[in-house]
Amino acid sequence: MERRGQRADEFGGSCLSEITRTLPVLESLQSTFEPQFSPGFKQRSPLPGDPSTSNMMSKLNQLTSMVSSLEEKVKTVLMEGAAVKHRRSLIPPIIFEVKVDSLGISQKTHLKVDVETGKLIIKKAKDGPDEKFYTSKKILQLIKSQKFPNKLIIVQETEKEKIQRKEYIFADSKKREGFCQLLQQMKNKHSDQLEPDMLTIFTGTWNMGDAPPPKKITSWFLCKGQGKTRDETTDYIEHDIYVIGTQEDPLNEKEWVEILLRSLNEITNAEYKLITIQTLWNIRIVILAKQEHAHRISHICTNSVKTGIANTLGNKGAVGASFMFNGTSFGFINSHLTSGSEKKLRRKQNYFNILRFLVLGDKKLSPFNISHRFTHLFWLGDLNYRVQQPNSEAENIVHKIKLQQYHELLAYDQLNMERKESQVFLHFNEEEITFPPTYRYERGSRERYCYTKQKATGVKYNLPSWCDRVLWKSYPQMHVVCQSYGCTDDITTSDHSPVFATFQVGVTSQFVSKNNPGDSDVQGYIELLNCKATLHTKSHTKFYIEFHSYCLENMVKSSEAEDQEGDDGTLIVKFGVLPKLTPIISDLEYLLDQHLLICIKSSDTDESYGEGCIALRMEDPQQQQFPFVTPLTHHGEETGHFQGEIYLHASSGKQREKLYDFVKIEKDETVAQKQQIKAQHSQQWEHPARSGKSIADKIARVRGVPLCTPETFSSTDHNVAAQALSNQVKQSPPSTPQGFKGNEQRSKPGSPVMGRGDPPITPPARSAAPSQKFVISNNARGAPNVRQQDSIRSTTQPDKVEMVDNPLYGPVNSGPHQPPAQSRPLKPPEPATRAAPAIRQRSMTCSSSDKKPVAPDKTAAKNMASVNIIRPEIAPSKPRPPVPAKLQGGRDGQHT
Repeated sequence: MERRGQRADEFGGSCLSEITRTLPVLESLQSTFEPQFSPGFKQRSPLPGDPSTSNMMSKLNQLTSMVSSLEEKVKTVLMEGAAVKHRRSLIPPIIFEVKVDSLGISQKTHLKVDVETGKLIIKKAKDGPDEKFYTSKKILQLIKSQKFPNKLIIVQETEKEKIQRKEYIFADSKKREGFCQLLQQMKNKHSDQLEPDMLTIFTGTWNMGDAPPPKKITSWFLCKGQGKTRDETTDYIEHDIYVIGTQEDPLNEKEWVEILLRSLNEITNAEYKLITIQTLWNIRIVILAKQEHAHRISHICTNSVKTGIANTLGNKGAVGASFMFNGTSFGFINSHLTSGSEKKLRRKQNYFNILRFLVLGDKKLSPFNISHRFTHLFWLGDLNYRVQQPNSEAENIVHKIKLQQYHELLAYDQLNMERKESQVFLHFNEEEITFPPTYRYERGSRERYCYTKQKATGVKYNLPSWCDRVLWKSYPQMHVVCQSYGCTDDITTSDHSPVFATFQVGVTSQFVSKNNPGDSDVQGYIELLNCKATLHTKSHTKFYIEFHSYCLENMVKSSEAEDQEGDDGTLIVKFGVLPKLTPIISDLEYLLDQHLLICIKSSDTDESYGEGCIALRMEDPQQQQFPFVTPLTHHGEETGHFQGEIYLHASSGKQREKLYDFVKIEKDETVAQKQQIKAQHSQQWEHPARSGKSIADKIARVRGVPLCTPETFSSTDHNVAAQALSNQVKQSPPSTPQGFKGNEQRSKPGSPVMGRGDPPITPPARSAAPSQKFVISNNARGAPNVRQQDSIRSTTQPDKVEMVDNPLYGPVNSGPHQPPAQSRPLKPPEPATRAAPAIRQRSMTCSSSDKKPVAPDKTAAKNMASVNIIRPEIAPSKPRPPVPAKLQGGRDGQHT
């Protein structure tokens, strides 16, 4: 193509030179035959009998005009050919038809967005004249209505320097989103800032099925297909970074990169550069960026982890890449997890192996895994989570897909179920799924799911499922908006459909301080006050904190703190005076864009008991001291939370307005009240034993920021945490399902939490009162705590007979893993009150539903006799004390 264009330019240039030489000759001939009007000569008239002279004159005039016209056309073509590259990257003016209320009457009008000139033009008719226009600087803000998805408020400055708000109703929500993206593009293009503070990122994942791609895959990069797709008016908007992850890729790296660059060249002629590429067997990740951003990208790092058979084969695993964009760190992971509907536990192990052993980013952040190392982390790939339904429901699933009843099937999606129980992808986000399952299609078509596969062992079922996903996690108070999430419907070479997701993310630029670093008067510091950590562990040791941040020159270590036992079985660690942190730049504008990474370690083993992230940005810039609450995690599991107050002592400055703050969301009061009520009901379902907590506690746990119990949480701490929670509202997108950020406490082998260093528990004496032997400790057995209201309600409710523990077989449902409900998974039960179990005599043979004990038969008597001979210590005549919590799990495992 480039050679053809070069030859066309050479041919056009030679034609223009020939025409330029021929045109003066024709003009001279024309002047020879034309009548002379000079003052010294008398005008000669043509001979009346010579018609050839006049005929020749007319032909010469026609030829001259034709050559002149040809010259202008060749010049125009050559100029357009030289500027075609620039013209194709421009965004043409786009007109939107909207409705506006005028004196209570709805009228149609048109909004014309001219990105290149930086004007918003208002006109009544589509082809009519322009009535008025506003420049990009006069358009102050766009406010989206949350209650009405097609309503938009434009805040603009009039000629008289007055602020005016106007409401416009678009045809649908997609048109409104396209209009906002175009105005955001216009605002960015005509901004006075030298460095960008926001980027648009395309992420795509595709299991190619060991088949070469089709000739045309541009619909993937244009986000065309099903789901949350982009409006056609935004096709001209180019993304700054393209991240493409593939699995079962049969091509080599060079072939695949050429296909990607050629596809991007078809939809936009912007120059893109290969940033990095990483391949593990057939798993590959490619990152492309605009040429204009090449000098802003640095510290590129790649790595891979194998999770195949025995963690040595690379047919399953993950590849990752990371880099710095000015002052913002980015991480991208493309993974292919274990397949099979029944191998959910194996996929969980794959996730934790990738989380722990994939080495990316800054090496100084060694105490943190990849979930804490990056400002923005994107995890995509064929995660292979399936719809957990019996094979007999295959036709019913296909029928629901045809009716687009995706929400009913997503209730049984394994990834949603795992995230809801905080098993995997803790604190990650995913946009709402509104597209059909991307697996398993019949190759060559997207009309039929092929959910059966004949194998040597028999027929294997692969129910239609959302295997291909995109998730992300960002630091608190960072701007992230998912603009599209869907799949294509015209790429059919594989049994998977390609999935796309586009994001608008905030970035920080390299900051140059205006103050003298040696001036002690302007040297600032960061101070943390009234800090305490709540850890889910019983280990009695001393703890200290490590502070890491890009704004600190080196890691800062605090002094040791004494621990204090909490009332709910957790450990409350109160830190006294923490060291003041001295940033490398003391400007307030710089500090408000920074984050602190904390790691709480044991003084005995230097082992981490929890890591977290604290944002230094506050809602009120005039507030010098503000509270914070951050969850603590370790190896992907929640281990507690850390709270306190931050005081910023910085030089004079103010928080600069970001370009991404141009578009806001107006939260309607009715919608906010519904979300609050939904959060309360969801919290009562997930934590029924904590219904006595305050509303702020429930909302905080839904948001993923746990609070202390009323016994250990003073009124001052309550106000501090409530204000901190209000500052972190925008961390979770509205589409995040409730309960995905729960704080269920779990233990795992080799973890420093929940049991390490536990002191032995001495059982009570056997001569205790008879009423004591039936009391079961909830904390010891691992069962949920009984609510405080149960003791009051038990006096008014009838006694409910429940099964009691049998010492022969261990406690009933007291193991570390509770049996899941089989009837209706994922459906919350009715919030019914619990009745206190009635204390009754224990039967050594069975647990009867009657209150009166049933006499055992002869067979049971023989069994009891044999049991008494083998294990005389558990004879029915002697009372059995409760088993200590530390020995409970081992005894359950033996009986199992």
